[in-house]
Amino acid sequence: MDTNKYTFRVVEQFISVNGEGQRAGQLALFIRFAGCNLNCEYCDTQWANETNVEYKEYTIEEICHIIAESGVNNVTLTGGEPLIQPGIDVLLRRLRREQTIRIEIETNGSVAIQPFLQEQSVDDFSDNVSFTVDYKTAVSGMEEKMHMENYVNLRSRDTVKFVVGSQEDLQKAKSIIESYHLVEKGCGIYLSPCFGKIEPAEMVDFLVEHRLNDVNIQLQLHKFIWAPDKRGV
Repeated sequence: MDTNKYTFRVVEQFISVNGEGQRAGQLALFIRFAGCNLNCEYCDTQWANETNVEYKEYTIEEICHIIAESGVNNVTLTGGEPLIQPGIDVLLRRLRREQTIRIEIETNGSVAIQPFLQEQSVDDFSDNVSFTVDYKTAVSGMEEKMHMENYVNLRSRDTVKFVVGSQEDLQKAKSIIESYHLVEKGCGIYLSPCFGKIEPAEMVDFLVEHRLNDVNIQLQLHKFIWAPDKRGV
């Protein structure tokens, strides 16, 4: 297949530390695509979704060159929403040939991940692509957009993230964790506070009260290192 058939609108690419997820604190190359199909109330990258946002178009081979030249093993494809980018399936097939790097896709939970999983087996540990899938609780204003089959298809290498802003959001996260047997799957499970809506201590109290083992409270590391609205970090 001609990998130069597709081009991707990239609004920024930079090296920093992962601010959240299973590789928080580790170096990563971030490639941020333009455009999203949701409009979350707390979105901190809304600028990347504006119709007039500045971007540069890259072919698949150009993206592979950026990754190779970076010298960084962790690569995060983010946005916007990576899975709505035309040709993203072709890009992922190409990146799966690069077994020395680890690809993490940050997706908002509204797009089915099944078409993008390794074809031969959802548990094939030779796969270098993992998914961090959001579940948008009520505080986002987008909960009705969630593609619920995603939480069935999560694998042990994948991550599910809940941004919560209330006790009701915490209860919903608990319900999803239990209903979809996420702890038993062995995937990463992270609860993040929506700034100004809930205190982390309240979230810890909830974990203690309900004995939620193997669930992580997560604060966005990059927002402590730099100003919360700083780009390129």
